[in-house]
Amino acid sequence: MTLADLSPITTTHGPVRGRRQDHGTVYFDIPYAAPPLGRERFAGPRPHLGWTEVRDATRPGPTAPQPARDVFGTLDMSPYFGPGWQRGEDYLTVNIWTPRPGAPGLRSVMVFVHGGGFVAGSNRAPLHDGTAFARDGVVLVTVNYRLGIPGFLHLPDAPDNRGMLDVLAALHWIRDNIERFGGDPANLTLFGQSAGAIIVGGILSDPAAPGLVRRAIVQSGTGTGALTPDQARIVTTRVGDELGTGCTAEALADVPDARLVDLLPRLTGLDLRTPTHHHPLGGLTPFSLVASRQPADTLAALDTGIDLLIGSNRDEGSLYLAPLGLLDATTEADLLTTAALFRSGPGPGPADTVRAYRVRHPNAGPAELRTLILGDGLFTAGTRRLATAHADAASGRTYRYEFAWRSDALDGQLGASHVMELPFVFDRLTLASLHGPHALLGTTPPPADLARTIHRTWIRFAETGTTGWPAHQQSPGHVQRLGAD
Repeated sequence: MTLADLSPITTTHGPVRGRRQDHGTVYFDIPYAAPPLGRERFAGPRPHLGWTEVRDATRPGPTAPQPARDVFGTLDMSPYFGPGWQRGEDYLTVNIWTPRPGAPGLRSVMVFVHGGGFVAGSNRAPLHDGTAFARDGVVLVTVNYRLGIPGFLHLPDAPDNRGMLDVLAALHWIRDNIERFGGDPANLTLFGQSAGAIIVGGILSDPAAPGLVRRAIVQSGTGTGALTPDQARIVTTRVGDELGTGCTAEALADVPDARLVDLLPRLTGLDLRTPTHHHPLGGLTPFSLVASRQPADTLAALDTGIDLLIGSNRDEGSLYLAPLGLLDATTEADLLTTAALFRSGPGPGPADTVRAYRVRHPNAGPAELRTLILGDGLFTAGTRRLATAHADAASGRTYRYEFAWRSDALDGQLGASHVMELPFVFDRLTLASLHGPHALLGTTPPPADLARTIHRTWIRFAETGTTGWPAHQQSPGHVQRLGAD
């Protein structure tokens, strides 16, 4: 099969030709918005000017400017972050996997938003390959969006949350074009993980979402992860100080992308606490959505009618501790420091928090307690809050889950960490780079039947809005445990 053997598909911007695979056709690197260049890196996404010749969509394209993040401590994260910054101007693109034609009717569409702390990641990551979705009858779309300073730095003369605006622009493009790829624009599920899940939560709380999204899946995100404008301005001030310029879109217009990327490590550990607010992401990243109200609070007053599947992993916090060798020597002071990350203003202090965890988990040692406190503060508590807000306000159904299968990586310390559910969702357990003592899935073969169950549950939800377990509205507080011992 050669490139010329496949008929092109004409999109609203121009014709594209993809590559035939065993289970359908893949189309890489299709622009949904104009390249963000110069001053326009800090503007909202603009329509692409388009093309007239058939565009070769058989190879992956450029990615957003970003630092290398393929290794974290002793853990290989290359399957998650992919090849890093692949330079090129036209990186606001989507990849599309579509099943072989033949079945009657249009297919459900699933659109994935990658994570990476708002500073890294792309739709080129090996974990985000959509072949299994196409194999099982779904059109899968993965999205690149602006990261770091172009995507999320608060600026007085630019719109906030430009990376999220990119995802919204991609959803508009998908709505207008996906039927040409065999997808049903009226049955679209938006799903994301980590930073991508926070973006999904932000879009879910947008009044415009019901016109673009029918269902949503939030994997290890939080409905309380937005920075206040005051917190965001702390980052803005530091960027201006580091560059020695005023920090406005106008002042940054001529600063090369490479210099903005090189600046990111100097923002690590920036203290964003204010008298009334803690850093909602515990200092892991200087960027997030910027909003005066948290998405969970906005959603609580908004009936979108969108169905929601939402959950987290049992050992979320271990990803940020085990690869750095921080678990074995955990002290009481470490527990108090971790608890203090998520406290602000009046109310119980860190010591009260640690005592409460000991009551709830009487058999947990210091390392496990530290993992629990960190994971709850980063993701799990905000997941519960977003789920409750949706269940109470929305006419759409709300389903909750906890992913509990534990990897033996890093001498068994990684467990059911942040990111661990992704190989199961994408049914990618055979990916070689996921296996080994310093790889995500460790050395013990993971259960293939669990991957089939989770992958097909995500598809069932996208197709029907059901999961096979009770919705929150039917059984308040029910959390389906996936891969539990």
